[in-house]
Amino acid sequence: MKALNSVGILLCAGMLSACSLAPKYERPAAPVAADFPENPLTAGGKGAPPAAADATSAVDTGWRDFFPDGRLQALIAAALDNNRDLRTAALRIEEARAAYGITRADRLPNLNGTLSGTRARSPGFVNSATGQPAIAERFDAGLSIPAFELDFFGRVRSLSDAALATYLATGEARQAAQISIVAEVAKAYFTERANAEQLALAQRTYEARRRTYELTLQRLDAGASSLLDLRSNETLMETARASALALARQRAQAGNALTLLVGAPVDQETAGAMADDAQIDAMSAVPAGLPSDLIARRPDIRAAEQRLLAANASIGAARAAFFPRISLTAAVGSASPAFSQLFDSGNDTWSFVPQLTLPIFDAGRNRANLDLAGVRKNIAVADYERTIQTAFREVADALAARSYLGDQVAAQRAIQDAQAERLRLLTLRFENGVASTLDVLDAQRELFAAEQELVQARLLRTTSAIDLYRALGGGLR
Repeated sequence: MKALNSVGILLCAGMLSACSLAPKYERPAAPVAADFPENPLTAGGKGAPPAAADATSAVDTGWRDFFPDGRLQALIAAALDNNRDLRTAALRIEEARAAYGITRADRLPNLNGTLSGTRARSPGFVNSATGQPAIAERFDAGLSIPAFELDFFGRVRSLSDAALATYLATGEARQAAQISIVAEVAKAYFTERANAEQLALAQRTYEARRRTYELTLQRLDAGASSLLDLRSNETLMETARASALALARQRAQAGNALTLLVGAPVDQETAGAMADDAQIDAMSAVPAGLPSDLIARRPDIRAAEQRLLAANASIGAARAAFFPRISLTAAVGSASPAFSQLFDSGNDTWSFVPQLTLPIFDAGRNRANLDLAGVRKNIAVADYERTIQTAFREVADALAARSYLGDQVAAQRAIQDAQAERLRLLTLRFENGVASTLDVLDAQRELFAAEQELVQARLLRTTSAIDLYRALGGGLR
């Protein structure tokens, strides 16, 4: 019993008195400005819709609320279920959780139950008393603690802390992957919708120009038009046809990209329309907050900090390697020459084997491990700071886009309206014999270009609103 008491006392001392040699963690200062840059050209336009006083921040706005399009919601939900990148990130969490469980188990002793029997024959020369060969039997049963390290200097604890931080980092990385999946599916969806709208516009333009070409051909046969007019109309018709073919290809490729993200076939024929101005205004109205808020909001920043914590804990384990390592092997049980007498009184056995290992010469291995841990921490600090800088830039870029793209869309719409009016007036002048056919054809070409550019500007404003939402940490629910 005294032996058992001694073992228990040492085990408790090893588990309760462990100190940590890891450096005290201090979060590095954010290497960015205290505020996001302001953009001066926002007054008087539609560039930056003012956020309401009670507006919900991006991180508190679920993607179902941010994207009201029911079909887009279904695609995002399917992507979150089927996307292989997200599935891999989830498996990484399980991997890190298992690794943490293994490391954490080292902080507690293993208790094994043993039952063994031995039957051995020894030759006669071994038995000096009788000179006859002998057969001996022995049976043992008991409990054992194999080589448990008494963590006085926190080596095992530091390794456990590092594994825990790595596990938490993988969880944050999965959340960051989920936000990216939500944003990428939405951008691919609206890109496909923009291509579909441009394709429909090109097809309508081609049909109108084809009819004009056929009328011109009839007028040429009647001597009321020139070959130059015919070729000019043919050029515009084929230009619209080439644009329609190119847009059909782009739409198919955008659909393929969306299918890859969703992880399942996507029916493009039942898709909805692009987001209108009111929807984009609502999407762009999320408040930006301050750069310091990103540290709490963005999962990729939190993941980088967890990796920094893991590197910091690894320094503690590397430092502890310079100190003595104390381990304990103990066993208690009974032994008997006959199995039936195994648990009889007087057959008790016990063993108590403490061991102290003091590093004397390791050819610089411990020093190199400590230097390696220090360098890895510096790398983790640089990665953490770079992640913050990247997040700051992404938000600043999205805010700049929000400031200017609304006015750009409004200006592009004014260009389209002006070109449409110009075409109407030139058509009237042509019908009255004042304007030439070339003037009308030139106006048609410029109107088509203006209509296509307006669709592109609207798409750019939509994707920039999605980028702002993602950059601010939204999209988890």
